[in-house]
Amino acid sequence: MFYCVRVDGTISLFSAEASGPGLADLAGVLCGPGRMAGFGRTAARLSAVVDEPWRARALARECRRRGAEAQVSAAECGRPLVRTPFRVDLLPLERRWTRGEEKVLPDGFRLDGAMLRMWVLAAGSPQGNGYLLALDPEAPETHERLIKALAQLGVPAKIFKGEEALLRITGRRRLAHVLELIGDAPVGAEPAWPSLVPVVRAG
Repeated sequence: MFYCVRVDGTISLFSAEASGPGLADLAGVLCGPGRMAGFGRTAARLSAVVDEPWRARALARECRRRGAEAQVSAAECGRPLVRTPFRVDLLPLERRWTRGEEKVLPDGFRLDGAMLRMWVLAAGSPQGNGYLLALDPEAPETHERLIKALAQLGVPAKIFKGEEALLRITGRRRLAHVLELIGDAPVGAEPAWPSLVPVVRAG
């Protein structure tokens, strides 16, 4: 178990441990590469194609902590895939996050530490003196609204210009706040966790 404790010893209201794990936390995967699929109007499932096998394994563990079994396999493109079975209790997520065939950000969406932790596990990586969060390139209308959601959480971010859809968080205080919100890295995820020390990648 991880804890997100302020310097005064209290747990942040928006930290990943503030209210215990729940299915609503899986919305953090949808901030990045996650997708919902419905089975008629009776059930839905969450899936995400990620870059490294450890991400899929970590997300599967986090899904299980929330009572949703998840399997790790390979997507058609060969990248790791984590996917839950179709479940009735995932229908609310599917209804809020999809409109027809498109992924949308729900009206009034509020990000919290548990969701941000899932987003970091799915698509976060340190870069220089900052931190990058991958967005869904196929859901561009969610990007600006996710920037606003992060700002409401006290984590200002900007679009990182490049070939991929990424947000960049910079500043020691902001990164410290991210760490406060998401807690300690699970085993194996340490290299991808936010760091207060500038990260230099081998070229």
